[in-house]
Amino acid sequence: MIDYECISFHNALTVYAVSQFICTAIGQVRRSQSQSQSASPSSASSSSPSPSLQRSLTSAAASKVKKALGLKSKTARSNHLTPTKKPTTIAELMRIQMCIPEQADAHIRRGLLRIAASQLGRRVESMVLPLELLQQFKSSDFPWRTRNLRMLEAGLLLHPLIPLDRSDPSAHRLRQILRGAADRPIETGRNTESMQLLRTAVLSLASHTFDGSASDSCHWADGSPLNLYIYQKLLEACFEIGDEGSLIDEVDEVLELIKKTWTILGISQIYHNLCFTWVLFNQYVTTGQVDTDLLLAADAQLAEVTKDAKTNKDPVYCKILSSTLTSIMGWAEKRLLAYHEAFNASNIEAMQSIVSLGVCSAQILVEDISHEYRRRRKGETDVARSTIDTYIRSSLRTAFAQRMEEVDLNRRSGNKYQNTPTPILSILAKDIGDLAKKEKDLFSPIFKKWHPLAAGVAVATLHSCYGNELKQFISGLAELTSDSVQVLKSADKLEKDLVSIAVEDSVDSEDGGKGLIREMPPYEAELAIANLVRDWIKTRVDRLKDWVDCNLQQETWNPGANRANCAPSAVEVLRIIDETLDAYFQLPIPMHRALLPDLTLGLDRSLQHYASKAKSGCGTRSTFIPAIPALTRCEVGSKLWKKKEKPTQTPPRRQSQVGSMNGRDSLSLPQLCTRMNTIYHIRSELENLEKKIKTCLRNVENAHADITDGLDIKFELSLSSCQEGIQTLCETTAYKVVFHDMSHVLWESLYLGDTASNRIDSFIKELDPTLEVISGTVHNRVRNRVITALMKAAFDGFLLVLLAGGPQRAFTRQDSQILEEDFKSLKALFLADGDGLPDEVVEKASSQAKNVLTLFRPTVRP
Repeated sequence: MIDYECISFHNALTVYAVSQFICTAIGQVRRSQSQSQSASPSSASSSSPSPSLQRSLTSAAASKVKKALGLKSKTARSNHLTPTKKPTTIAELMRIQMCIPEQADAHIRRGLLRIAASQLGRRVESMVLPLELLQQFKSSDFPWRTRNLRMLEAGLLLHPLIPLDRSDPSAHRLRQILRGAADRPIETGRNTESMQLLRTAVLSLASHTFDGSASDSCHWADGSPLNLYIYQKLLEACFEIGDEGSLIDEVDEVLELIKKTWTILGISQIYHNLCFTWVLFNQYVTTGQVDTDLLLAADAQLAEVTKDAKTNKDPVYCKILSSTLTSIMGWAEKRLLAYHEAFNASNIEAMQSIVSLGVCSAQILVEDISHEYRRRRKGETDVARSTIDTYIRSSLRTAFAQRMEEVDLNRRSGNKYQNTPTPILSILAKDIGDLAKKEKDLFSPIFKKWHPLAAGVAVATLHSCYGNELKQFISGLAELTSDSVQVLKSADKLEKDLVSIAVEDSVDSEDGGKGLIREMPPYEAELAIANLVRDWIKTRVDRLKDWVDCNLQQETWNPGANRANCAPSAVEVLRIIDETLDAYFQLPIPMHRALLPDLTLGLDRSLQHYASKAKSGCGTRSTFIPAIPALTRCEVGSKLWKKKEKPTQTPPRRQSQVGSMNGRDSLSLPQLCTRMNTIYHIRSELENLEKKIKTCLRNVENAHADITDGLDIKFELSLSSCQEGIQTLCETTAYKVVFHDMSHVLWESLYLGDTASNRIDSFIKELDPTLEVISGTVHNRVRNRVITALMKAAFDGFLLVLLAGGPQRAFTRQDSQILEEDFKSLKALFLADGDGLPDEVVEKASSQAKNVLTLFRPTVRP
């Protein structure tokens, strides 16, 4: 509170002498006034010290001061300087409390009694104690003379009540006398010239007034900070010796005695409250900060200072108040701005008093002293809430940084987490969660007195600190890893815990905690995980598509590569998909179900792509149908139906438009059958994939059995593509066999020239081994579809020969029987005596040809 270095005379003897002088002089004056009618020199010389000093000490009731400060009285006092017998008077107690030897005390008392006797009838305010003491001690008492001269220097030159004029001759004279006294001792006799000069200079300076008027009061110890220093030293006598953290039980009597110095020291009640607050606080600090009762007492006394500050705006008082409270607040802030380091469960009781000291000091400094605050409306600034907010945010930021550094250090050294390769941010998230819980349970209840949303502010600060680290972590993620997922899951859990505390803390606030929640923008950890998973899915799907493109270019489509007579690439692509599903459900993520559609869609498109590539380049049914001859126009009576004896040319053959595959112009029947088997194999595995997905979904993270309810897992794109591919390959194979592979016995031979000579037997003969190849190669679930397509192609070829065989073919009504016999033979091939296709299927496929054959029958005339 005070710059003590500027007071060079600080000595307990001087302070003690001042207090004893004032009390002795006051007592002597009062006694003389009461005995003014009968007083004699002899009675005055033998008078005893002040009654207040000699008042006996008794085991009185509990101290009112202690009660007001919330302190308990002690039955015994431990004092290493206490004599064998207990002090019986306040004077004796003061001597002991100020550690004054008995010899020095006796010396002081004799001098004070002589002064009081010689100044009988004078007011104590009209005397200058150091000046009077100089005349009571011998020249040999050098230490006493030096103390008194330095006291005069401090009270009249260094710290006067009224600022000195530089040209003041009395001040100049006193300085000269003091400098000369350092070389040659002053003659202290009453009538010596040096003493008269000193008295003249001292009294001139001590009698200065603010308005320059004459006054009989002397101001020699009431200048600041000298008076405050002396008063502080007196107040420190209220504490036990050997137990400096406790007030003496006789504190009421001692304070009553000390207050008698107010007149000389220029102390009033407001200064007393301020000084006593500082002394209680300073005693706690200097005695090891172990006695929390002193903190409670200082806090209680500060409440009185708060009242004083609101009513007293004296500039000198405000300056001292500001200096004192700034020191208290600085000490408190040093601990509270990092209270997680300074406090724990063992010393939490002291924290509330320290917080109260810091907040009250800040309120007085801002609300009662600050001019800036006065210019604002009061409602604009809540000093207490703002101060607590600063404490919380500062300490938690510091605690967060320390936790992070500690986790990183332990991680690198392997001291704590050597057996658990847990990511740093996951460990940090757990530590921050524990810190938030500790904050809520231990510290927030203290802060709530001044800040109703203390816990909410705390978790919002932690949320922000961790969020900054998490943001950097997410920005550096390139792919999904187990560590990244673990960090994001830990962050998500931490955020939910922090938000829960904030909501719970602000349930009674005006806005329901909306303001705090706005301070906590979501980490969006789930979104970050989802994006990483989507990237993971895209990478796998793109890789699978590239694999399909590369391997299908090298696929030979040879049957016999495996038991299913399908392409090895199909088995491999299904294995890759199976592994992808296993890998997906092994990801430590909480949203397998939510992101499953993304994965299934990607896999569905990959299989669709495979099925499309498997049928590409094989052509379609129209690819192999020969070109239709130009339409022949004729009139009635023409020779259209006359059979030509020798055909001059064969029907035109349509150029095949089948794309090349693996360097060949066409595909063999076994290759086409393998393609059909391959696509069917994929088609048949789709249902197994759907079942696998549902089973895996139930197994992850202890999911309930009904988790798949309402979840429509379908490989619709690949299913449609497989169905279309099988149908297309069936038709392509059938028309290729009929119109391309067997063109020489159908389009280039059947009924060409002479109908009876080129019948369908050759076509059926070559068609039979084709059916055997199909039956032996194609899967039994696809076989009938291929044979049905082949049958339709055969009847289409038969019908095409009849209707568009070109000019090289000519039929008469007499050919009707031959055509119908060949038609029945073709049907019989596919019926296979009941072992082939169903009758209704054959009848339906052959119905159009059957209807056309009726046109060739001879007309029956009535």
